[in-house]
Amino acid sequence: MTQPPQRPGPPDWRRRGAPPPPNPGHRRPPPPRRPDPLSSESPTEQLGTPRGATSAGPTQRFPRPPSPADLRPTEQIQRRPPQTSGSTPEGDEKPRRSRGFNRTAIVLIAVILVALLAGGLAAGELYARQRADSILTEVAECVTDDGVEISFGVNPPFLWQHITGHYTNISVATDGNRVQGADGMTAEVTLADVRLQETGNAKGTIGALDATLSWKSAGIKDTVAANLPGVGALITGVRTDPAAGTVILAAGDNSVTAKPVVTAGDLNLEVLGVTGPLPEDAVQTALNDLTKKLNDNYPLGIHADSVEVTDSGVVGKFSSRDASIPKADANPCFARL
Repeated sequence: MTQPPQRPGPPDWRRRGAPPPPNPGHRRPPPPRRPDPLSSESPTEQLGTPRGATSAGPTQRFPRPPSPADLRPTEQIQRRPPQTSGSTPEGDEKPRRSRGFNRTAIVLIAVILVALLAGGLAAGELYARQRADSILTEVAECVTDDGVEISFGVNPPFLWQHITGHYTNISVATDGNRVQGADGMTAEVTLADVRLQETGNAKGTIGALDATLSWKSAGIKDTVAANLPGVGALITGVRTDPAAGTVILAAGDNSVTAKPVVTAGDLNLEVLGVTGPLPEDAVQTALNDLTKKLNDNYPLGIHADSVEVTDSGVVGKFSSRDASIPKADANPCFARL
């Protein structure tokens, strides 16, 4: 059985489930083509039209405004609408960062300035102490004829004391070799209210000076031997008797017993007895000459206040008040002040 002839035309799309054919009169335009950033093709050219060709008739399209996706990054920035302050979170973040940076910078600058100021003051304090220590050490070593160690008070700060020339407290301790002509003597001196303000006849004043002089028995022997040629050569040793408060100078089988006393601010040795051929008056005169030499050499009006005999020697307390610091012509030891 033969099939009837088929009508010419498109296949029956209903039976195959295919979509209906497009209507030639309503053809859908092709999707727009994104312009190539490197191409010189103008965005106003007909989409889908080859370069250099013109389109006419019902298929011509008017150029549409480019969408943000079609714009180049620089064009998007230029076409972005202006933002008002506070419209976006980014607009608020920049001022906050700027204010935070300013506060941090100010704090950092303040910390640096404080550190520089503290460092400068510390350096000035150290320099002032070193300079004052050098000067006063030289003066004290000249006065005592021994090595010394100087220390200063810290209230107010020493830099301020050095600038004003008003030292509240100065301590001096000798090495213990000698104090001027007294061998084996150690001096511990405290000076208060020292004012280096030069006047017509002085370089300044010392409000208070207190000193403790410790004279060892061996030093007494060496001092007597060096300063009393006739009698000193006979001295073989010195011992003390703290209970009686006396000093015994031995010369072989002979001896001289003397008692340290304070008389009118001077430290003297009063002869209590002599055993041997030496006359007592001659021994007393020799000891008076020795103590006068020591007392006259004390500067700054220093005088003896008290004396005590110990197991190791003699300890004297000395002091001075409102003393004038002499100029170089009166005492060369104070020339550097």
